Order: sequence, then structure tokens, then C-alpha cells
Amino acid sequence: MKFKRKIKLDDLIQKYSLKLIDDKWLRDPVGINEINRVQEGDITFVDTPKYFEKAFKSAASIILINKVMDCTEGKCLVYTENPFKVYNQIALDYFPTQHSENEMINSDATIGEGCIIYPNVFVGKNVKIGNNCIIYSNTTIYSNTTIGDNVIIQSNTAIGSEAFYYNKQDGKYLKMHTIGNTIIEDNVEIGSNCSIDAGVSGTTRIGKGSKLDNQIHIAHGVILGENCLVCAQAAIAGKTIIGNNVTIYGKVGISKGLNIGDNAIILASSNVDKNLEGNQRYFGSPAIEARQAMKHYAAARMLPSLFDKVKHLLGEQETVNK
Repeated sequence: MKFKRKIKLDDLIQKYSLKLIDDKWLRDPVGINEINRVQEGDITFVDTPKYFEKAFKSAASIILINKVMDCTEGKCLVYTENPFKVYNQIALDYFPTQHSENEMINSDATIGEGCIIYPNVFVGKNVKIGNNCIIYSNTTIYSNTTIGDNVIIQSNTAIGSEAFYYNKQDGKYLKMHTIGNTIIEDNVEIGSNCSIDAGVSGTTRIGKGSKLDNQIHIAHGVILGENCLVCAQAAIAGKTIIGNNVTIYGKVGISKGLNIGDNAIILASSNVDKNLEGNQRYFGSPAIEARQAMKHYAAARMLPSLFDKVKHLLGEQETVNK
């Protein structure tokens, strides 16, 4: 997320008692973002050695780190004992939560022509809703959400809720402050009782023409492509990127940070734990190519009878040996 005003790195160093490791690549930040969504000019943080290399290879320009190291080319390293706490405090200080002022539809919200907003719909600050949308009762549209034209949202759905992102320190879970946003593009339909989280520091996006059934969870920073179909009780974990024209059947679970290719089909009750190529059908837990999965399940069903045959043959062999 980009800062709304110019920020000097020297000011941040003084304010948060930081230590500049090397000023060779010194520059002032333009934004702040987690490592998976960081862009050039952004601040990010890293506090675990196994992610050091990932941070150094990222687009980040300024890295908060808990170890004094030689600077990688183009990176400005800033030392602090607790990079997460400092990063989170910067997010809290420069991107405070925008709470409602006892308004069901905030006065600064923009709602287009031809929209139908049912009773008990909450619309937060800095929300933009396009033309000809229908939003049914008891839906919550959190702050910093943008909704395109011709969008339908059924009852009891939450759009742009805070990210489920925690860092465990000293036996306690510290919540990362959500500063991201949510974008619902044109011609999207979202069913009842769905939860779509905002990006923790970037964008959660539902692409044009995609259709979501009831009781679906889309986590922080997920990018769902255009014309996707997602059936009931599917759950997509944070920062996963899903291509266009993907079909996800009911009760599918997709792990965090994955990439699903265009035109993939994931059959019901599958669990996805790795990247999937496009233009294929997948099934199983973990999900693999559907025909291969069916062969595995067919073979598994034969195991009890094969076991009995082997046991019988071993018994006969024992009798002969006697």
C-alpha cells in the first residue's frame, strides 16, 4: 500500500529507534507491503533466516531485518530486534483503521445509478459501488472496497473484512494490521454467507464475470481471475492467484500462496497443496490430475481382496512346508 504523503526514511529510523546498516542504497519509501506483494520503493520485513533470500530477491527497496548483514545490491537494510512489530507499527501509524461514525451508509461512499440497496446493509468509508448493483440485506461492505457495475451480493455476506494474519511471539499471537483493500469487478455475483477478506497490505480481487456460490471464504490477497465459478463451501487461503475461467467445485480447499492456471477444473472435496497447471481437471487430497486420481482410488478399493488372497496363499504355503 502506498503512503498518502511523502515519507523520509531518516524520520522513520529516528521515530522507531532503528539502525541503518548501510546507506549505499539509501532511499525514501513510497509504500509498505508484505514480502509476497512488495513493489519497488516499498518497505517490507523479514525476521526468519529461511526467508532472508526471498526478501533480498523481492522488489522491496527497504528491508527491516533482525540481523546485521551485507547489503544486497539495490536494497537498503535497516536493523531492528523485532521487524514485525516495527513494520506493524508503521502500518498502524500511517494507515489507521477507518471506523464508521454511526452511519449505516457512510456519507463519503459513492454509489452509482440504478443500484438497489436493501435494508440493514452497511457501507463503510471510502467505498465505491458502480452502476446497477443489487446488495441484499445484512451485507457488510467494509471500508476501502471498490465494487464494479452489475454486481449482485446476496444476504449476510462480508466484503473486505480484516485479514487473518498473525505472528506468534512469546507464546502470543500478534495481529498484523490490515491496510489493504478489496476490488470486486464488473458482473460478479456473490452468494449468501460469503467472507471475502481485504488484502493485509495489498489487494484482494474478484475478476470480471466470476460467480461465487454460498458459504465461500476468500482470504487476504487472493486474486481470482475472470469468469471463474466457485461452488459452495470452497475456501481459498491467502495470496493465492487463480487464473481465468477456473471452476472450483464444492468443499475444495486451496492452500496459501499457490498459482492455479487458466481453465483448470478442481473437483469437489479436493485439497490443493501445490501449484496446478491450467487446462486440466484435478481431484483428490492432495489434488492430482483427475484420471490418475481415479485410478489410485480404484486400486485402493482392490487392496482388501488382494490382501485376503495373499494371506490365503501364504497360509497354503505354510501348510505345504509342514
